[in-house]
Amino acid sequence: MAALKYTVIKSESQYISYCKVLGDLLGNNDTNIDSADEIELLTFLIEKWDADHATLNQVNPIELLHSLMHDHHLKAKDLVVILGVSKGLISDILHYKRGLSKEIIRNLSKYFKVSQEAFNRPYKLINPVNSQIRDASVMNTPKKFEVIC
Repeated sequence: MAALKYTVIKSESQYISYCKVLGDLLGNNDTNIDSADEIELLTFLIEKWDADHATLNQVNPIELLHSLMHDHHLKAKDLVVILGVSKGLISDILHYKRGLSKEIIRNLSKYFKVSQEAFNRPYKLINPVNSQIRDASVMNTPKKFEVIC
């Protein structure tokens, strides 16, 4: 029995190797039917590895935003223009003082081409006004709590 040319990816080195092969195949202008099948198979195997090993779910939304800003060479003032909000709001968001609104989440996911779920998860705020609130899923406005005895 002949050995398979490609198998399910089991290691990061195998993943990198398959990515290089796929890059070479995609860079080749004279693709035929056999190489089209090979591209499709490699793409499937690589996407499967990515889905199984994605670390996006482990990063809080603000860390993700900082990382995306770094990757795209953006500063806070660039986000002001992109999102159409004040620089104070951007500063508060980046320093964990304000939560991300639905509109900001939509705009960030559209701009960075990332799913909204990546930005729409709870994370801890550090705002003395709302220190009793544990995550950003609650709007970051001053709340009055009544004690009922």
